[in-house]
Amino acid sequence: MKYINQPLSFNNDKIFFEESEVESQVMMNWEDSLMSASAAYVCEGGGDILEMGFGMGISAGYIQSHSIDSHTIVENHPDIIPKAQLWASDKPNVKIIKGDWYKNIDKFKTYDGVFFDTYGDKDMNQFSSSLSLFMKSNGRASWWNSVTGSNNFYNIPDVTYEIINVDPPTNNYFNHDKYYLPKKEF
Repeated sequence: MKYINQPLSFNNDKIFFEESEVESQVMMNWEDSLMSASAAYVCEGGGDILEMGFGMGISAGYIQSHSIDSHTIVENHPDIIPKAQLWASDKPNVKIIKGDWYKNIDKFKTYDGVFFDTYGDKDMNQFSSSLSLFMKSNGRASWWNSVTGSNNFYNIPDVTYEIINVDPPTNNYFNHDKYYLPKKEF
């Protein structure tokens, strides 16, 4: 079954779904330091920020803690969209775009910072070829990186990495002791 059709469960420490009595975590709060570092990088120059994937709202909160002009969030899961809308309701510089980021690409402008952290994304292979379309000159991009070492799943050239020590609980998406935070400047 596709992720988008899975009913999600929300705990204080994670978002997950169960399929055939197996729990699959979508996001967990152990990622807090990684979301903070990602937001700090993409928001370093301020300006207009695009965030693809809201999840638990951890990175969104960190993005809002920086001095930025606008914050566009794209979320596709029907259980998460209302949570993103409620979170954004008192933030006049936030715009929520409902649906798949790739199907909504025509709604994007250009951004000073982009953070990409989607789950179960059937269009994730389009990220690399699309990224430069919505980046301003001197903009910064980062994304969730499940790959260890200095390789990146998206084959984006000229990426540097900040190595962050982590100690995640057992989960189905990241079980390493080092996280390689990707940093790409345009």
